[in-house]
Amino acid sequence: MGNWKRNHIGNRNSRRTILRGLAALSIMSVAIIFAGSASADSLLDKIKNGGTVRIGFSNEPGYAYPGANNEPLGWVNAMTLDLIKKLGNTKVEPIVTEWGSLIPGLQAGRFDIITGGMFILPDRCPNVLFAQPIGKIADALIVRKGNPDNIHSFQDIRDKGVTLVTGTGYATINWAKEAGIADDKVMQVAGLAEIAQAVKAGRAAVGGADYFGFKEIVAKDTSVELADPYTPWAKPGYPSLAFAPNEQATVDAFNAVLKDYMGSDEMMKAVGKYGYTKDNLPGSETTADLCKK
Repeated sequence: MGNWKRNHIGNRNSRRTILRGLAALSIMSVAIIFAGSASADSLLDKIKNGGTVRIGFSNEPGYAYPGANNEPLGWVNAMTLDLIKKLGNTKVEPIVTEWGSLIPGLQAGRFDIITGGMFILPDRCPNVLFAQPIGKIADALIVRKGNPDNIHSFQDIRDKGVTLVTGTGYATINWAKEAGIADDKVMQVAGLAEIAQAVKAGRAAVGGADYFGFKEIVAKDTSVELADPYTPWAKPGYPSLAFAPNEQATVDAFNAVLKDYMGSDEMMKAVGKYGYTKDNLPGSETTADLCKK
């Protein structure tokens, strides 16, 4: 009996020793993780130290799209290159992906900034940090030449029961729900080019996105046109650059540079060739207000 008691006590003490050891290891592991996080360079550090900044965007004519050898084109990319240069860097790596993969890609660390012209929306604000608005863009509809279904509003789409095509993750999806358009009448595709193709092929009667995105498409393809006249469903959208949630210092640095850059002759020269005009300047809207609306 005595030996059993001693062994039992000994085993219990051993278990306590092991548990204390495991607890100590856990604390050390957590400390190492936090130390690693604290020592990891921010995007701002990377920019200032001459590292390569990875910009993520999809094929969105006007806003951001790849040119020859994947060159980053579009007015949002043009602005981004200027802003990074003002922060002391010129090294950029373009990464092109589908629109719906932009936020997941940023969160996964595939790129450092989303430059695709993403609108600042309340449901996006918890997932990314937006810089201050860099534009003001109205929504629009695209139809086949001659507008055979006589579509001039979201109400027309709803009442006629025709199919609306838009991009996965586009704000248009929320607008369609607000307008009462049935879910089975909303087709989602990868981006603007696919929207236009679906309308041209007759798989959808009308495409929804924004005026700026469709402007370049209808200028190059006479088989489609903007619905005109058009009664806008939504208030103008305000696009910006998007950053990972832990990059507040980087966002602050970009915003500081944006103050003097927005609306300047330098900016208008960089974005003018993509159709951006003074009418597209964001005015007094702020990201904080837009994230609440």
